Order: sequence, then structure tokens, then C-alpha cells
Amino acid sequence: MLKIGKGKAFDKVLQVPGDKSISHRAVMFGAIAEGTTRIENFLPGEDCLHTIECFRRLGVKIDREGPTTLTVHGRGWQGLREPDQCLDVGNSGTTIRLLLGILAGSPFFSIVHGDASIARRPMDRVVEPLRRMGARIDGRDGGRFAPLAVRGGELRGIEHHSPVASAQVKSCLLLAGLRAEGWTRVREPHPSRDHSERMLTAFGAKLSLEEGTISVRGGQGLSGRHVRVPGDISSAAFLFAAALLVPGSRVTVRDVGINPTRTGILDVFRSMGAEVTVTPKDQWCGEPVGDVTVTGGPLRGVEVGGSLIPRLIDEIPVLAVVATRAEGRTVIRDAAELKVKESNRIATVAEELRKLGARVEETPDGMVIEGPTPLRGGLLDSHGDHRIGMAMAVAGLAADGGVGVNGEEAIAVSFPNFAAILKELE
Repeated sequence: MLKIGKGKAFDKVLQVPGDKSISHRAVMFGAIAEGTTRIENFLPGEDCLHTIECFRRLGVKIDREGPTTLTVHGRGWQGLREPDQCLDVGNSGTTIRLLLGILAGSPFFSIVHGDASIARRPMDRVVEPLRRMGARIDGRDGGRFAPLAVRGGELRGIEHHSPVASAQVKSCLLLAGLRAEGWTRVREPHPSRDHSERMLTAFGAKLSLEEGTISVRGGQGLSGRHVRVPGDISSAAFLFAAALLVPGSRVTVRDVGINPTRTGILDVFRSMGAEVTVTPKDQWCGEPVGDVTVTGGPLRGVEVGGSLIPRLIDEIPVLAVVATRAEGRTVIRDAAELKVKESNRIATVAEELRKLGARVEETPDGMVIEGPTPLRGGLLDSHGDHRIGMAMAVAGLAADGGVGVNGEEAIAVSFPNFAAILKELE
């Protein structure tokens, strides 16, 4: 059990592990590229380690030269081979969905599975368009749920209108599109995070973006390169939230990714009244990087929805915690996607925060939080979801008597040293 006591005012300069989304992609794109890809500041979390193991089983040599440094010896698309074991993605939705895009165009048979959480998450959002491209995929409930069996082969480009803004869906289809005949086009209702587009371009692919549609022409190969992974802003969000929950506090996170498709949480914290300073520094493999400082102060409730949601979907659990300290009502809407994450994050956030005395009402596509509400200590649960575990631990900094969080092992998925850092803020 992770125990976190009520926090005292702090002023810290910290760093967070490498971005999970970018770490996954660096391994995957390096694996299907020609030549060597060296990755620095890789996130050694459980999700990303499953990605490494999947590609090793596909015949790709990957050397770990240290905890956060990798060399991927890519041999191009033709270098992938039929695995002699099932490909286990663990808890990683990014791994399974992007991997399906790669396997769909690979001329061999494979089976992909994961843990109990993955078995509950909908895969038809990628299986259906991949089938339209010519892939042969089967699984539970007609291919809606893993395990999934894939017989890869020749693909044809399609035009796909995604009903949800999902970087995983978009990335899956772009990867399949690299192997397909003709053009593959993906349109989204709102822009989702664009790490795949940035990194594919850095690896030599040519993409076209116009009027909300991203397109790729088939027959393109990738070339290995050096990748330095920025700090993960989704991990940094928990430290920013800590500064807002503990009066008189300030935190600076160095070398964090400030990709505009990921900085929605900074916009919301500003609108709530927090002081947020972003200092751009560099670009790493097409990704903007900088230092971010967040200073606490009086907060007010806000409404969050629409095109902002894809830019902070992973930060909503900790945003809900911060909203318990804000004056007035915070309304989160258009976030039904939270129901099909590692847990139903709408239900689990509301359930756990109510244990601390928070006033939280679930809605079909989000939640309403009334504040400010004094939080009392209590025993909470991660529900096997890393972001729920971290959000509830951060809530302990504002709770009289602190909190205990069961299932803390889930946190290692994305932030292995989170507990040690948070302990510094008690």
C-alpha cells in the first residue's frame, strides 16, 4: 500500500520519466525501419517493456544499454518474422492497437493478447477499418475484444472517418497505410495527439495533412535515427496538481514535452486561476520540449469539453482531484472515452473521491465536481489503473490524515519512481 500524508508548502525543481506514447512509437518505428535507431530517455515502465518484448518475438534485435537507453536494430518491414509465441501487450492499449496496424500488412500469422483490462477494451474501432483494408482478423465477439488472431497480407488504402478523436486509431491506420496500395486517409472529429505524425516524418515518411484529414501513401519505408524522448507531460500533471493542492507551493518540471496536442491540462489550470509558465527550449525528434512551472493559488471551477478533451484525456482523473479545491462547480463533459480506458475512469474517480468526502456526480460523458470541499483521509484503491492510483495518491496531499492507496503496483506502468517523488512533497 502507498501511504501519502498531508503535504506542506514546497518549491521543487523535478524531472519526470520519458513520455510513454513517444517511447512506444520510438521502439515500433525503429523496429520497422531500415538501420539502427538509438533511443535515449526511454520510459522503462511496464507498458513500454511489453512493446519491446513483442518486437523481440517478431525477430527484431533490441539492446538495452541502460535503464533508459536502447538500440533497435531495424531490418525494415521485411525483417519481421512470424512469432512462435503469442504477443503479450500486458496492460498497454497503445501497444495492441498500433501493433495491429503493423501486423495487418505483415505476411504471417500472429495472436495478440493482454491482461484482463485489455480483454475488456474495445478493439473493433481498429479491427473494422483494418478489415476494410483487407486484413483478416478474428477474436472474441467477432473481433471486438482480444485475444485477436491476425493473418496479415496485402492491404488497400481506405478513407476512414473516426467517430472518436483517438491517436491510437489514427496511428494504427497510418502504420497499415504505409504497407497498403494507394492512399489511406483518416479524418477525426477533433485533432488527437500527433506524436505518430511527427515521428513518422522524422523517420522519413511523407504525410499529408489538410482540413482535418491525415493521409499517407503506401509503399513507403522508414530509416532509423536517433530519438531523445521528452519528459511525459501526463506524468508531470500529477506534480503540477500537487502544487495546486498544497497552498503556497510551486513546482518546475524540466525537459518536459510541450506538444500542443498534449498541453490541454496547462490551459485548464490557467483558466482555474493557477500561474503557469512555459519556457520552450528545443525540439527532440520533432517534439517541442521545455520547462514548465506551476504555482498554486486560489482556484475557481471551470467547464471542460469539446476539442479540449483529446488534449487532456489522460489528465482528467487528477483534474477532478484539483477541482475539489476550486471555488464553484467544475463540469467535465464529452469525455465518454474515459469509460474504456484501463478502468472506467468516470466511475472509479467518482467512487474514490467520494470516499474522501468530495462532492462528485457522474454524468453519461463526464462528471460534475462541487468545490471547495475539505477532504478527509481514507483508504483508496487504484482499480489496477496507473492514473487512478496516482491521482488518488496526490489527493492524499490535501486530505486531513492522508490516504492509503491499494494496488500501487499499477503505477509502474507509466511512472516507476512516482512514489519516491511524491514522498518528497509530504
